[in-house]
Amino acid sequence: MATQIEHCEIQPSPGDVNELTLPLTFFDLPWLYFHPIQRLLFYEFPCSKAYFFETIVPNLKESLSLTLEHYIPLAGNILCPLNNEKPVLRYMVEDSVPLIIAESNENFNNLTANYARDTDQFYPSVPQLPPPKEEAEYKIIRVFCLQVTLFPNHGLCIGFTNLHTVGDASSIVGFIKAWASISKLGGDSQLIETNSLPLFDRSVIQDPNGIGNLWWNQLNNIPIRFSSLHSLTNKVRNTYILHQADIQKLKDSLFARNPVTTGYVWTCLVKSGPVSGEKVDANESEYFSFAVDCRERMNPPVPTNYFGNCIGVAIVTRKHHELIENDGFFIAAESVAEIIRIKVKNKDEMMKGAANWLAELGELLMGKRNLSVAGSPKFNLYDVDYGWGRPKKMEAVSIDGDHDSFSLCKFQDSEGGLEIGLSLPKTKMDAFAAIFASGLGVLSKEVFHSD
Repeated sequence: MATQIEHCEIQPSPGDVNELTLPLTFFDLPWLYFHPIQRLLFYEFPCSKAYFFETIVPNLKESLSLTLEHYIPLAGNILCPLNNEKPVLRYMVEDSVPLIIAESNENFNNLTANYARDTDQFYPSVPQLPPPKEEAEYKIIRVFCLQVTLFPNHGLCIGFTNLHTVGDASSIVGFIKAWASISKLGGDSQLIETNSLPLFDRSVIQDPNGIGNLWWNQLNNIPIRFSSLHSLTNKVRNTYILHQADIQKLKDSLFARNPVTTGYVWTCLVKSGPVSGEKVDANESEYFSFAVDCRERMNPPVPTNYFGNCIGVAIVTRKHHELIENDGFFIAAESVAEIIRIKVKNKDEMMKGAANWLAELGELLMGKRNLSVAGSPKFNLYDVDYGWGRPKKMEAVSIDGDHDSFSLCKFQDSEGGLEIGLSLPKTKMDAFAAIFASGLGVLSKEVFHSD
């Protein structure tokens, strides 16, 4: 377990901005009803308690304050008017970010391993957002909080929790990397000199068809309840590695057609359901969804440093029986590749269906058989160095939600490899592990035999 040593509020360093109010765009609105996003970065850095509290903690506080000066919205709040008007994101001069300093006696090596571990072990290191406050006209909701946990003589962990409404992965990872850079280098000169400062101007999100108002008319009668994920039982977390050689086997089996990784994970998970005792009708629909960055797909394009949400959703649907048959992997991979070819690589096509995204998301949430991807290899958190070296392990804790989800990122120890994180009931995890390994073994034999 973890013991909280200090709970403090970190304000942005004094700057030019004393107040900032940002409207929520149509990209932001659906995430009002989504659980918080929770990430953990574990660093192997044996140090004494004295060094941690006298050197590391003061440096993290100082660098965090300086970073927040450039990332003002993270210190703000979502204001939800009680009269059902559209919420806004607002920062006032004395707003701050909650920071917990904690100490844990959990087994650091166990938490950073790749084998199956009880999900409950991770939550003492995950910061929890304060409960909403209600005033005369607004419900006020914090959007971001942090926790730094010391594992004496082993390492430490930085935990991040944010509401998705405040920003997508591109935005939050941008903050994490900025904070690490300022902490390691002792200042923000590099951030300023490289022109890496975030852009908050919501006018760059053009909405000529009034999608935001259309969606809010459908959403504003739904109560907004932000529930934190914690103490989930009957699940284990596991990490699977696809080395470059494994990915090449998958590509070879498809004659180099892509994408192979997501198709392989999808079919392994679908097959693991019946093996672990799930009852699934052969004609039941299986959904696979993933986020698409729309910054370059807007007209005009949105700057890459835009801070907020600017992602759409791409959805693949197949029948259950198609994915559990022998050629299920090929069907899954080709189906994902087709959606990418039609909607992702064709920049104009992605935004044509934007008005339908809310209905599509609703269909996903109602569906029993939905798999989604959290993260992306292009957001490499394994290069985030606060001055203690690269992380030993990254965990996307928020994949513990109700629907199946897996995290996807670069593998930290080899070029071209991918790391897949899963959180499942143990029986299903055991079934997945066997199917995952068996499939790669079969492909190895096929590729070897074909040579």
